[in-house]
Amino acid sequence: MMTSNGELNIPDIPAISGTTTQEYAYERLRNAIMLGAIEPGTSLTIRGLAERLNLSPTPIREAVRRLSSQHAIQIKDNRRMAVPLMTPNRFEELVALRIAVEVHTAQRALPYMSDFIIEKLTALDDRMDELIFDRDLDQLTLLNQAFHRTLYTVNPAQTSMPIIESIWLQLGPFQRQVLTRVTEYYEIDRHKEILTALTTRDATALIDAITNDIKDGVLKSGRNLLALIDAA
Repeated sequence: MMTSNGELNIPDIPAISGTTTQEYAYERLRNAIMLGAIEPGTSLTIRGLAERLNLSPTPIREAVRRLSSQHAIQIKDNRRMAVPLMTPNRFEELVALRIAVEVHTAQRALPYMSDFIIEKLTALDDRMDELIFDRDLDQLTLLNQAFHRTLYTVNPAQTSMPIIESIWLQLGPFQRQVLTRVTEYYEIDRHKEILTALTTRDATALIDAITNDIKDGVLKSGRNLLALIDAA
């Protein structure tokens, strides 16, 4: 996705005190990919990224190496790079993995749930409802991630978030295409079901709500878009 002047859209992120240039470059590129600001198939170069971020090539090269190891950037033989295109098999694998890991993490978080956290989750979901009408896709994606992250990290012993965020990173560019191109992609607000399950401390209902949230918000709409791409 390009800006109006033809540049790559790499959103700014808040500066973190003490962060190295290499870490800043990595976090900013990672955020852009996870948000889907860089579309699948977009051709990238070290020089182009360095110019866009106003940095030298060295921290960009290290950031690209890390993102390549996480399957978020594909290195090509001609020294060019791209955000990988989604394939049906890879999509099905990523979604199945996301369901398995997030259901496990939600179950483990449930015993630590408090009314205060439920109120915080409700506020995030209410704000998301507003953004759906505004079509602010960047903020909608960030708040959706914040909703799930807030739920999962209630468990002080959780170790799943790096795995979950790795899956989000790989799905992010394609999911943004879904939000942009598939008009009807979410029939029922499963976050409301998640909140009800948390309020009643119902583990079975929570499993169903998390599973259906991913299936409705990611799987069904993703399959629809892949079918449209295949038919084109």
